[in-house]
Amino acid sequence: MLESGSQEASNGSGSTLTPKPSFGNKVTVVLGAQWGDEGKGKVVDLLAQDADMVCRCQGGNNAGHTVVVDSVEYDFHLLPSGIINPEVTAFIGNGVVIHIPGMFEEAEKNERKGKGWEKRLIISDRAHIGESSHPASSEVCECVCPLSPSSTVFDFHQAVDGVQEQQREEQAGKNLGTTKKGIGPVYSAKAARSGLRMCDLLADFTQFSERYKILAHQYKSMYPTLEIDIEGELERLKHYMERIRPMVRDGVYFMYEALRGPPKKILVEGANAALLDIDFGTYPFVTSSNCTVGGVCTGLGMPPHNVGEVYGVVKAYTTRVGIGAFPTEQSNDVGELLQTRGKEVGVTTGRKRRCGWLDLVLIKYANMINGFTAIALTKLDILDVFPEIKVGIAYKVNDEIIPHFPANQEVLNRVEVQYETLPGWKSDTSAARSFGELPENAQKYVHFVEEHVGVPVKWIGVGKSRESMIQLF
Repeated sequence: MLESGSQEASNGSGSTLTPKPSFGNKVTVVLGAQWGDEGKGKVVDLLAQDADMVCRCQGGNNAGHTVVVDSVEYDFHLLPSGIINPEVTAFIGNGVVIHIPGMFEEAEKNERKGKGWEKRLIISDRAHIGESSHPASSEVCECVCPLSPSSTVFDFHQAVDGVQEQQREEQAGKNLGTTKKGIGPVYSAKAARSGLRMCDLLADFTQFSERYKILAHQYKSMYPTLEIDIEGELERLKHYMERIRPMVRDGVYFMYEALRGPPKKILVEGANAALLDIDFGTYPFVTSSNCTVGGVCTGLGMPPHNVGEVYGVVKAYTTRVGIGAFPTEQSNDVGELLQTRGKEVGVTTGRKRRCGWLDLVLIKYANMINGFTAIALTKLDILDVFPEIKVGIAYKVNDEIIPHFPANQEVLNRVEVQYETLPGWKSDTSAARSFGELPENAQKYVHFVEEHVGVPVKWIGVGKSRESMIQLF
């Protein structure tokens, strides 16, 4: 991650041309390789111990990372989980959508556990903001949150998200299974060029207020059940404005200085995962941002040549929250055992995760897009009790093996998974602290993953704590 030196070029006549540019520091990227919940927070926590900067580049508070340090459990949704390191500067890039009250609430909750944050957080001035409202009826409220409308202030993008999900259910008989955190509506407003950004909030509050009112009335016309306290919410935002002002910087220049300045270790933690990417995921059951490696450049405002190591985080089996195709899902005792042993409940939603065998077809697909330099294989210990373990290695459609991952949901729903059955190890791996301490069949399982994906495994997770991550190289 060191700054590379400038080189001068000669035109052959002895005179010197313009020096070749110095590309500066490289960023290390951690990305989910499945449908999320792979344990990215643990890998980030490990790497953040000697990092100088930790960045979020996309998503919002729909992400959920749990990190355990010194027996204390921290839950992160919007803040980079690497902020646990008191020496780290945390940066929220322009690709992230921010619910300001939720950010402060999350930060203060974690600060009560002993982690100061406010002076170490930088937010891009180009990041988009979520706004607030009260649903007009308990019907709308129930689809967003189980609390009554009189006791809760809702982000109106969250309220819209809930209404949209309800409409999908009524019209098509199924919804998308969103987290109802309002992420989709914020990104929709961004794409429609009607969104509001941090720079708008801080530049001219009168102009911001006018644009806020226009946006609120647009939503009100589309969703008459929304009851928006415009003046009350503007007053609330004005209150937060001065508190957040010291944190907001020109994000592009901030990243430029970080990349071109003195040597720094810069870490980027991706939210969500490859199969939830708006372009490459199992559309339409996806999130609203690019959670693959391209989102790092667009979400932070940095050149691709500053991307260094790209680590893919892979759970040793597969899980998914909500609906959508899931070829290796086990709707049986195997799936139930994986769910119970893995405590597979969403950090953000509280929903039980669907569980199944490891699917290497989708891991290879994620690698095609992201170009992983190494893999972190997490939660291997959950497989300790199985006498045999299946791994999906290919898909058949119409009795023919296909070389790609299907884009169409209907096709993906009817693929026939080809499995390889591997022997289990039937012993506890949670105390292992080196590769050699793992049972032989567990070692073979790791090598099987490496050989089929063509990417080395750098870490193996066998428990919740920081100490439970085995590093291989």
